[in-house]
Amino acid sequence: MKKFQMQSNSFSNLLYKYLSTYTFYCVYLPLIIYWITLFALTTVPVDVVPQLFNYQDKIEHFVAYGVLAFLLTLALFFQKRSRLISSKAFLFTFIFILAYGAIDEIHQLLVPGRFCDLYDWLADSLGGSIGIGIVYLFLKSHLKTRNKAVSM
Repeated sequence: MKKFQMQSNSFSNLLYKYLSTYTFYCVYLPLIIYWITLFALTTVPVDVVPQLFNYQDKIEHFVAYGVLAFLLTLALFFQKRSRLISSKAFLFTFIFILAYGAIDEIHQLLVPGRFCDLYDWLADSLGGSIGIGIVYLFLKSHLKTRNKAVSM
């Protein structure tokens, strides 16, 4: 078990180092491409999207905003312009996801066949929270490993 934990922790350290070194290519560029794609998809009329199962729309919102929050949290955490934004990346991302989800729902009123739905916004918010949580766990794992290495 100890060996697996060491491998897991070293992977966390390697990933952190890679993301902090290649932030533009690994965080900013994927965020930009994903966000543009997400916005484009929210302007597609709903009759073009096939409905495969019940609550598919809610799952799509959940996953879409989970990925957006994941990338945005990393971008805010690794940015170097503002220490405040970096230190409060989780909070800023959460506030932004809540606001952007609401704006996106209002925007969908302008798209034929789409409508503003409170449950979609809740799915956006929940997905965003999970995305933020995944980054939190990753960073917590990295910091715990780093602190163990320093204390040894």
